[in-house]
Amino acid sequence: MANHLPSFIHFGRAVCGDLAQAERREWWLADGFGGYSSGTLSQSLTRRYHGLLVSADPHSLARHLLFAKAEVTLIDGDLRYPLFTNRWCSGAIEPTGHLHIESFRLDGSMPVWRYAVGDIILEQRIWFEPGSRDLYLAWGLLQPLNRPIELDIALLCNDRDHHGQTRQDNLPNLSAEVICDRSDKINCELLCLISAGKPRLHFITDNGQFRTDNQWYRDFLLPVALERGLPDRDDHFCAGHLRLRLYNGSLSGFVASTNEIHSRPYFAEALRRSQSSEVQRIIRAELHTQCHSHAPDWIRQLVLDSDRFLIRLPRARPDSQASEPINHATSTRRRKPPSSAKQFEQIELADGIAIIAGYPWFGDWGRDTFIALPGLTLITGRYQVARRILLGYGQHIKDGLIPNTFPEDGSPALYNTADAALWYVEAWRCYAETIDDHEAVRQAFPQIASIIAGYMRGTHHGIAMDSKDGLIRAGEPALQVTWMDARVEGVPVTPRTGKPVEINALWYNALCVAADFATRLGEDPARYAELALQARLGFQRFAKPDGTLYDVLDSPQGDDASVRPNQILAVSLHHSPLEHNAQVAVVTKVARHLLTSYGLRTLAADEPDYHPCYTGKVDQRDAAYHQGPAWAWLLGHYALAEYRVTGDAARAQARLEPLRDHLQDAGLGSISELFDAAPPHLPRGAPCQAWSVASTLYAWSKLECALKRSEKGCNHEQ
Repeated sequence: MANHLPSFIHFGRAVCGDLAQAERREWWLADGFGGYSSGTLSQSLTRRYHGLLVSADPHSLARHLLFAKAEVTLIDGDLRYPLFTNRWCSGAIEPTGHLHIESFRLDGSMPVWRYAVGDIILEQRIWFEPGSRDLYLAWGLLQPLNRPIELDIALLCNDRDHHGQTRQDNLPNLSAEVICDRSDKINCELLCLISAGKPRLHFITDNGQFRTDNQWYRDFLLPVALERGLPDRDDHFCAGHLRLRLYNGSLSGFVASTNEIHSRPYFAEALRRSQSSEVQRIIRAELHTQCHSHAPDWIRQLVLDSDRFLIRLPRARPDSQASEPINHATSTRRRKPPSSAKQFEQIELADGIAIIAGYPWFGDWGRDTFIALPGLTLITGRYQVARRILLGYGQHIKDGLIPNTFPEDGSPALYNTADAALWYVEAWRCYAETIDDHEAVRQAFPQIASIIAGYMRGTHHGIAMDSKDGLIRAGEPALQVTWMDARVEGVPVTPRTGKPVEINALWYNALCVAADFATRLGEDPARYAELALQARLGFQRFAKPDGTLYDVLDSPQGDDASVRPNQILAVSLHHSPLEHNAQVAVVTKVARHLLTSYGLRTLAADEPDYHPCYTGKVDQRDAAYHQGPAWAWLLGHYALAEYRVTGDAARAQARLEPLRDHLQDAGLGSISELFDAAPPHLPRGAPCQAWSVASTLYAWSKLECALKRSEKGCNHEQ
């Protein structure tokens, strides 16, 4: 089982003992319901989002920090060794437990610390029970000892919004109590965190004793928040301490859960379940996609990482038909999943399912969902998940638009996006290409038709088709509706009002998909084919004298000739509106001015508004967001575009390989949202971003399949 799990993310004392290096590397776990667990290698807190248990509200996905930290002290007779590290607002770093870390590694996605103190070698693991919100923390001695070894674990808790901070003027009303359950089923101790008089968090141990503390630990310093111009101090409530005895050859620990715990934890069994679940995810991808049969370690790591972005929703969206199973018997166009794969299917379709755009601060975003869906679900063999998300979102189409976001406060969905609906159509195309699900295509076609009708007649936010050239215009004053959506003091940094190039590449692609779906269903595709021809002819207006493309046509300031990466989508999308020579010109220009090891710059370095680094306070970062920094999700599209114009799949696939090194930085095992435009291209933004991971997985898999076809002597096709 261990042989299947990637294990290349590993650090020794040189990194773990260097606080700066240890703190810049973060581990992240997801509970599958929108909540998460996170921290640094040093186990010091550096941002307000760090915490061992951040739980998501089942209705709004609003997330609250409940369990901030487990401060572990090793007890060897009269000797005490703190294994944790804290930064304080005074500037002190005390204690410095990271100096005892001999190594850190990811075992699959599970963080594992190894501590060495004299002859004591101790290992710590953290994981979520698959399919639950239960968080496990376990310790084990790796070398047998003939004397008692114990741990004293301070349980630092909270009850605040994960975007906020806790200070003396807004302390939640917290308390704790110990419960001794001596029933036959549990027969162990529990500790309960009480917030405003109600149970909020439960702790249970297999062989330790709890005692309450009920005091606040004040003035933790959060250096990453300080660097980003955000509130940089926090207080946490010590609910109590756990005294835990360690035994040779076994795991000991505790479980933290927002639910009442009704059974005694068995850590060795729980560990095997977690590892087995991860192995099954990798095997499922291999069984469903032949190209993954010999995938390198970093791609298997991304297959595991893809799971963190898929969350189950207890609340159902209006999606009455989405739960119907796929009829694999009709899958004649594409290879059927082997029957043996069924044993690896998890019960992952509850009342609803969604994609989290990124951790820690993003929620359920429409645009991100459909850019990411092919890589997160189709490449990994989760066809029913893909189908459910697609059909579920279809019920939210309004005047031809797909929601941009579902706000965490539970307010109505926001529809301020011109491209989410067009990415939705492309996601359907990828689904239909992957599996021949005729019934799903039948259900999707009216939704796709309604999107096209909405864009043709005109909908909200100035989104409408120009009958003169068949192109889509979008935007209105003080509003941004493309993916370049940053604002400073309410003013869009890159408004891109007019006819953005990627919106119209997506529009042409959507019309071609609609024509194809109509043909499959035995309907007349002529209307969509005619619109596609008009859009293709109109798209030639984007051509600049050098053969590359304007970023925006017909804006209030005229045509925008800025060198931006949006034009690459006119080559990478399945249906391109460009002839081969124009495709070559676009790829060549993007490579010379925008290509980096980890993504495409959002603006060429010789442009007057270029910002090479994404740093500073909020307004400074927002001003730079799409004015230079390189975005990882675009690298996959560049690789596919390069393959289209060169036919060299190996060369294109090699563009993705530097990301393997990045998996050992920032959010370990994941891909960051963006990177500085200038070398060394430091990672910035969200440390785990869905479309960064998904676009990389999708491009690598497509190119791997192309390589296998070429080995068999098949013709080049994308």
